[in-house]
Amino acid sequence: MTNHIALFEPLMPANTGNIARTCAGTNTELHLIEPLGFSTDDKHMKRAGLDYWDKVKITYHKNLREFIDSIPDLNNLYIVSKFAERAYTEVDYTDTTKDHYFLFGKETTGLPEQFMRRYPEKCVRIPQNDHNIRALNLSNSAAIVIYEALRQQQFPALETQHTYEHDKLK
Repeated sequence: MTNHIALFEPLMPANTGNIARTCAGTNTELHLIEPLGFSTDDKHMKRAGLDYWDKVKITYHKNLREFIDSIPDLNNLYIVSKFAERAYTEVDYTDTTKDHYFLFGKETTGLPEQFMRRYPEKCVRIPQNDHNIRALNLSNSAAIVIYEALRQQQFPALETQHTYEHDKLK
């Protein structure tokens, strides 16, 4: 079982770099759906995750259809949107026999409305107040959702306590 984070046409290299770092630290695969709003060689991208790029599996998809077609079981696709009715915490991610895919939209416009209407039952949201902010930060949102899935899965292959010799509590 593998968890996957997919970014639809990401625009900001810092967000993608931060998400790549989260993926590297959680054994999560990253999917980037083109076109990207930056080059993966961009200096901002490197600053956000340079020393982690070799530790994350990244798959590039030419478009949203190609990404959807790559998922073996759409039952485990979760589309994160502030317009969803169901909270991300209301979903059971404990099935460790299948991969779980979390799809996030573009920072400025989200996912295409027609696509969202096609898969309303797959949509989940992170609760937020009604102060009319456009959305939570993309990299924060990805971290929130992936850690909920990992918590439900009992943090597979992750250390739940990490200590260094000089940091041990006495």
